[in-house]
Amino acid sequence: MAEGIAFDIAGWLISELSSPVLEQLCLWWNFEDDLDDLKSTISAIKAVLLDAEKQSVASESVKDWLAKLKDAMYDAEDVLDDVRTEALRKNLMSGNKFTKEVRVCFSRSNPFIYGLKMGRKIKAIKARFTSIQSQANMLNLVQRDHPVETSFMDKRRQQSHSFVSKGEIIGRDDDKAALLRLLLEFQSEENVYVIPIVGIGGLGKTALAQLVYNDEMVKNHFELRIWVCVSDVFYVRTIVENIIKSVTDQEPGKNLEMDQLQKQLRDKIDGKKYLLVLDDIWNEEREPWISLKKLLMGGAKGSRIIVTTRSTRVAKVTSKCQPHVLRGLSDDDAWFLFKEIAFEQRCADSTNSGFVEIGKQILERCRGVPLVIRTIASTLSFKETETEWLSFKDNELARISQRDGEILPTLRLSYDHLPSQLKHCFAYCRLYPKDHEFDVQILVRMWIALGFVKQSNSSESLEEIGFEYFKCLVERSFFQEVEEDERWGVTCKMHDLMHDLAESVAGKESCILDSSTSEIDEKCRHVSIDFSLMHLLKGKKLRSLLKFSSRYECMNDANWDLIISNCRCLRVLELRELELDTVPRSIHKLKHLRYLDLSWNHLKILPKSICKMQNLQVLKLDFCRRLEELPKKIEKLVNLTHLPLDGCALTHMPRGIGKLTSLQTLSMFVVDKDGSHGAAAADLSELSQLNNLRGELTIRNLGFVKNAREKFKAANLKGKQHLRELVLEWSGDSEDEEKSLEDLQPHPNLRKLQVIEWRGDAKFPSWISLLTHLVDIKIWGPSKFKHLRSFSRLPHLQRLIIFNLSELESMDGSEPSGGQDESESFFPSLKRLHLEECPNMKSWWRKSPIDNDKDGDKDRRASTMAFPCLSYLRIENCPLSSMPLYPSVEDELILVNTSSRPLKHTIQMSDTTPTGLRHAKRIPAKDDFS
Repeated sequence: MAEGIAFDIAGWLISELSSPVLEQLCLWWNFEDDLDDLKSTISAIKAVLLDAEKQSVASESVKDWLAKLKDAMYDAEDVLDDVRTEALRKNLMSGNKFTKEVRVCFSRSNPFIYGLKMGRKIKAIKARFTSIQSQANMLNLVQRDHPVETSFMDKRRQQSHSFVSKGEIIGRDDDKAALLRLLLEFQSEENVYVIPIVGIGGLGKTALAQLVYNDEMVKNHFELRIWVCVSDVFYVRTIVENIIKSVTDQEPGKNLEMDQLQKQLRDKIDGKKYLLVLDDIWNEEREPWISLKKLLMGGAKGSRIIVTTRSTRVAKVTSKCQPHVLRGLSDDDAWFLFKEIAFEQRCADSTNSGFVEIGKQILERCRGVPLVIRTIASTLSFKETETEWLSFKDNELARISQRDGEILPTLRLSYDHLPSQLKHCFAYCRLYPKDHEFDVQILVRMWIALGFVKQSNSSESLEEIGFEYFKCLVERSFFQEVEEDERWGVTCKMHDLMHDLAESVAGKESCILDSSTSEIDEKCRHVSIDFSLMHLLKGKKLRSLLKFSSRYECMNDANWDLIISNCRCLRVLELRELELDTVPRSIHKLKHLRYLDLSWNHLKILPKSICKMQNLQVLKLDFCRRLEELPKKIEKLVNLTHLPLDGCALTHMPRGIGKLTSLQTLSMFVVDKDGSHGAAAADLSELSQLNNLRGELTIRNLGFVKNAREKFKAANLKGKQHLRELVLEWSGDSEDEEKSLEDLQPHPNLRKLQVIEWRGDAKFPSWISLLTHLVDIKIWGPSKFKHLRSFSRLPHLQRLIIFNLSELESMDGSEPSGGQDESESFFPSLKRLHLEECPNMKSWWRKSPIDNDKDGDKDRRASTMAFPCLSYLRIENCPLSSMPLYPSVEDELILVNTSSRPLKHTIQMSDTTPTGLRHAKRIPAKDDFS
């Protein structure tokens, strides 16, 4: 069994107590003896921790002892963090380097009072640990050597597992065929027929429903397909709102009465043949179901509702028909799934009789449940020898007394075998409701803020390591439904059983405070809360305070007072969508805070005191649409790493922001338009040293930059190698020879580029040909560009949008030679092309051979220039009379007020016409009638 969380925390405390910084402070305050005693006591406790964690499975007294120990260790962490924070604050005030000037820093501002206060706290902590150590002696805990093993991160690199779990749906062909018959062929007396899928947790009911839901025959058979997760709480209103949202892709209006909602619902589904999946229903009461069913009966004949549930009682309540009962996988399918995962990196072992025999014996205990097979097989895939597999089977697995329907103990084994770094991370997910869609980036940043992510060397950032943690949890099936979106990043979900496991292992340390909870334990460290219940909040030791519900709530002064007076140890505070107008000045008293989310609020200004929160790593201000400025002295936030500002109304950036060299996210930099903010406003040169920036950077008001050539070069965009998306917004009068795009050259690693309202010279910068990693370009006018050379040679460009370039004459200022080389290099990867409002663009090249030659030879030569990958083409109000061929367009072809000649030429000169189009539209142009 891997070491536990308490063992990990104890190691961190010993390391922290031995740090040179703390030793210097203790000498100054004269409590080094107390610190040495504390270190010795914790070391002695750590020696018996492995034995304690093993005994805690069967001994309540040992379990209680561990709980007291962890509580004491958390309190010790808070005290040490307090000391470090005060040291950092004094260092920033003095302006001197901490390692050289600790004594000088603490010679001001009543240092002895603070020292006495800390001394008392450390003595109290020492006394608690001494008492805990004596209790350990009474429990007869023995010292166990910690096994020497490869570090977790190194082991992951050796294993190199796939990101997505193998074999998502195995052995369900017969189940799928049976459901398809009920959906497509079975004739029901009722217009809307309900089909329940019943089975124990982990069998794959949801996966089977998804398999059927996404089948092509099903897509073509039903006019509407709707998916709604129901889970624990069966609220008819919530389900109706989610159905409307699924159909329209929009939230229904706020504060609507139920009568208005049901009218919206009926308007969307009545008279239409629909398929509705109600996933994971627990409600066994008939009346709520009848209330919902009445609203759903207006569908056209042949409509179907699939219900997934663990309860046969739910199946009887929802439908008169015989439910489809899902069973465990067959022996062959179960073994196929097991060996795909357990032997993924060691193919030879899959034929080794020793491994195979042990594996099949272990598999018998999985009872054909795919979730259990995946988690156990994933755990075994990290074990190298037959001895380890045998130990797992004979010791841990043999201890489980598993009755029908009880698979949580087996999943607990997988948790026990997680590296200690991952146990914290997994248990933390208990704070979110079932069926929650996790934003992995947010989750990882919270893990970092709470100290769960450990950095063994500086070659990888904490965020990269945190994402590795996530991938390992995915590989071990603790997360599922992982999706990666270009805009929204990586998201995932957690199976209900895994959520139950997270709740179990988190114990009293984490809690969801909603209408069903009356109180929380005093030792609770992490809370997810409905803010209307803030008056029930007591925990003074809280480290996380998250918003539980997704609906809009209000935050009042009383809630602020409760947070600031009661929650001084907070590391993570999420206050998004609470209609906040102001943030109190006293927020700086939350000095341990690392992660603060104030996004989607009505803030106009932030208090200056927020700059006293030197530990702050993440300050989320996205879509605070009234926020006009950031606080002065922002450079004091020396640990700030992420400052997302999308959707804010900032008028300028504060001077000093360029000193925050740890920044990885700065989504927007705004140039002061009229200079009204004087010396308080930062200029572009403050971007110079921010070379750790990642993701997207939008620079606004470039047209107002003074001494542009100097400032553009000083911004050092070329030095930002991690930046992936750059948006250059001009606005204002940019007709100035000095303001050249050439001086804003980005790093060649850039993947997306937007240029908006550039009114300078007519030449696109030469550096575009160097951006060989570009996949997306958008040029928004008005601009003076006449030609956009070199775009066609970009090897990875997939999307090109050109809008409102009134002077654009052609895309390329050269003539095509028609040779094979051009054919191979001409937009080799372009998938989407959108040209709109370019009234002077008559041909693709400055001189089009198609228009000027009638002998046919040059027509054929020009035809070798084609878009080999283009699947989407939209041309509006561009009088193109010739352009390269586009025979592969399949998604959309939209031609509005443009010539039909390119389309005709495509059809004539290519072997195939554009087929399989999902959407096509053409509005005639004048030349169609000439």
